[in-house]
Amino acid sequence: MKNQSKRIISIMLMASLILAAVALALPNATGIAATNITATTPSFEQSGQPGTTLYFPITVTNGDPDAVTLDITCFIGTAPCSTSTSSLTTISPSTVTIAAESTATIMVSVAIHPATAVGTSEILSIRYFDGVDEATTSSLIVHAVTGTTGGSDRPQLNIPSYSINAKFAKVGTVFTLTGVLENRGPLTAYNNNITFEGEGFFPQGNGGVQYIQNISPSGGKWTFTQNFMVGDVLDYVETGVIKATVAYLDTTGKAYTDTFSLSIPVTSGIHYGATATPKTTSKPQLVITENTTDINPLQPGSIFELSLKVKNLGTTDAKSVTMVLGGGANSVNDQGTPQPGAGAELTNFAPLGSSNIVVVGDVAQGAEVTIKLQLVVNVTTVPGAYTLKTSFVYTDAASKNYIDDQVITMLVYQLPQVDVSFYRDPGMMTAGMPNVLPLQVTNLGKKSSVLGNMIVTADGVDVMNNTALVGALDPGGYFTLDSEIMPFSEGPLEIMVTITYTDDFNTTREVVQTLNVDVMPEPVYTPDPMMGEDGMPIGQPETETFWSKIGRFFKGLFGLDSGVKEPAGGDFSPDEMPVEPGVIISGPKG
Repeated sequence: MKNQSKRIISIMLMASLILAAVALALPNATGIAATNITATTPSFEQSGQPGTTLYFPITVTNGDPDAVTLDITCFIGTAPCSTSTSSLTTISPSTVTIAAESTATIMVSVAIHPATAVGTSEILSIRYFDGVDEATTSSLIVHAVTGTTGGSDRPQLNIPSYSINAKFAKVGTVFTLTGVLENRGPLTAYNNNITFEGEGFFPQGNGGVQYIQNISPSGGKWTFTQNFMVGDVLDYVETGVIKATVAYLDTTGKAYTDTFSLSIPVTSGIHYGATATPKTTSKPQLVITENTTDINPLQPGSIFELSLKVKNLGTTDAKSVTMVLGGGANSVNDQGTPQPGAGAELTNFAPLGSSNIVVVGDVAQGAEVTIKLQLVVNVTTVPGAYTLKTSFVYTDAASKNYIDDQVITMLVYQLPQVDVSFYRDPGMMTAGMPNVLPLQVTNLGKKSSVLGNMIVTADGVDVMNNTALVGALDPGGYFTLDSEIMPFSEGPLEIMVTITYTDDFNTTREVVQTLNVDVMPEPVYTPDPMMGEDGMPIGQPETETFWSKIGRFFKGLFGLDSGVKEPAGGDFSPDEMPVEPGVIISGPKG
């Protein structure tokens, strides 16, 4: 009996072992389902500062022929993400139903706790369950980093290029927009999202919102795609606009927003019934094709005439054209007619002799008219480039009102006001002899002027010491230069003084001034009849005294020369003196 009991117990134990082995062989609650489910994300690894939130868009694809409902959970290792002390994870939606051969997008947001230590990293396991079976899993990596300060530096997102997958976006069909989002700033752009909206364009698949990975600085790029349905409101419209708004953060968590307008070519869909007549845009368009002034350059206080050439480049005539100098034609009366002149900007250029409103009249299509106004430059205007706004108020043939604003550019200079003169009377100049030119440059302006080289020249003469650097001259200051001139002929002589300088727009200019002097003829040399050929005076007859005669007497007694001394040139009487210049008649020698 005991042996039989033992045998029964052994059989029961063996059966239990067999059942346990079969149970182990069957799939349990955490087994992998046989469904074809995949999960992908464009950014599985992101970094952020403590206190910021990171976003991970995940696209889940159902490759099975049947729909599937997935429950999505998050784990860090073997513990749920809700137990983490460094981050708070939210999955939206946490349950999603995906049709056969379709996709769905979920968003995993990870808020990094402000107290998280910099350098901490976590790996999140996103698990997808089809009932009790795990269909697939995906991993996300989160890094806590410190921010860098860069003064005014910031990330700067831009859309340098975009395109659609067709020549035109056809009404009633779906097209794909592809674009490049580029970070041209010096800092990384974090937690980027882009939102699409536009009249007649209906985003497909994600509601027009995309969450984008972090974009690296200085040229980092990310390519986005978005599907749109084209609505009937764009029927017979040639171009539609999609507004793309990008929001992002810098390393300090500061938020930025940029908006871009993307022009999309549109074409009408196929209609089998009566079609509407396409709308045509026909309007006048007045354009300033040329502007000139009768004074160049303009300076503070200059009174000048402004000439504007205006042409109608539109497709219809412009009626009752009125030009408003200084702009400001942006108001209408009770009847809807534009009222010119309100808020005109005339600080630097003001009209003279008339108001800033000019009645032009009708301008036919393709015609050109010239408008002239007398203006003055304000004396308080400093040198520089100034814009002068003009508004054209007119109607078309259907009495529709138009206001066109345009801007022209005017340059204002502050040129030096100097005078060149003689600081003393130079006197009469003599041909063939060196003469001094006492020149002086004086600053007559109200501001200091910096002048370059001063050069003195004259035609047909030699000028020495004729170049000098003037430099800075205060108001009323002067600079002198003594040049030496050697004229060769008599008559009036024109002296030209050239002074170089650089104007307010770094252009080399010259001040040229002329001075007039008279040159006397060269003197003629006439020989002195009382001078000899050797340049010595010719001797005159001497009157003999009494003692001279006594001296000659004693010389004769001793046999010496006792003759009377003759003057040089011989003895002559007063009647034999020369009568013509340069001719001396000498008497006979004794």
